[in-house]
Amino acid sequence: MKHLIIYAHPNEQSLNGYLKKIVFDKLNQQRHEIKVRNLYQLNFNPVLSLEDIEGQRKGKVYEDVKAEQNYIAWADSITFIYPIWWTGLPAIMKGYIDRVFSYGFAYKYDKGIQKGLLAGKQAIIINTHGKSRQEYNDIGMDRALKLTSDKGIYTYCGLEVKHHLFFDQADRVDAEIIEQWAKEIKSIF
Repeated sequence: MKHLIIYAHPNEQSLNGYLKKIVFDKLNQQRHEIKVRNLYQLNFNPVLSLEDIEGQRKGKVYEDVKAEQNYIAWADSITFIYPIWWTGLPAIMKGYIDRVFSYGFAYKYDKGIQKGLLAGKQAIIINTHGKSRQEYNDIGMDRALKLTSDKGIYTYCGLEVKHHLFFDQADRVDAEIIEQWAKEIKSIF
């Protein structure tokens, strides 16, 4: 199977970096084809410009966007790994979605009906966040995140979301908990 990992954290030595390594090592152990797109290492430009918008309408995208679309087209399964900051995607990941998941590539409208063009591909989302699971549940943030990202982005574009993992209190977690998370990640791959 062809696996694409899209990773967004500026510190490769972070918890998110460790979780990316767990995913990569598990897939590699199973001899899958793997490609990793580290948005910070790529220095990916997240700013959706007027030129981007005008180009998308004409079916033309910049080379950096086309390269990322080729990786997505190649993949059978896409794993997104990023922290939740200010109750959402990091700016670089949001900008990646804005520019790469463009009209005509990731979705289109046919006679007024929206169609996801990435159908047949799986998605797995791995998020870390600082609040506790209980706090996110109490205020509905877990449901809001699943609605805005899973439904509003990934499913909208046709991806089948297989798993969305939320790892809480990530800024103050101990090694024992991290190993539990690693086992959970390994179990879904």
